[in-house]
Amino acid sequence: MGNLAFAMYKPKKGKEQEMKDILKDHLPTLRKYELITDKGHFFAQSADGTLIEIFEWASDEAKKAAHEHPAIMQMWGKMMPICDFPAMKDLPEAAKSFPNFELLG
Repeated sequence: MGNLAFAMYKPKKGKEQEMKDILKDHLPTLRKYELITDKGHFFAQSADGTLIEIFEWASDEAKKAAHEHPAIMQMWGKMMPICDFPAMKDLPEAAKSFPNFELLG
């Protein structure tokens, strides 16, 4: 069984749409290389603008393989200069017992 991932990206000012455009291909690319499962995934946004992807890694090995796959590393390289990667505790919703996030397309 895989691991549920909460990937969080806080776009830098003026880079919101560019980050969303990159993320349109992120999960399909991970799925193409069988690194994540076909189970449902979610794309949401925190009140502070952090974008959140929720998905399931296919396995621990797949998670490790993603960090070495050239196509994935290229995509992640595009993300690095345009966003930060906050921890869940840094989201404004983290202070709530039952946090809610806006679902995006």
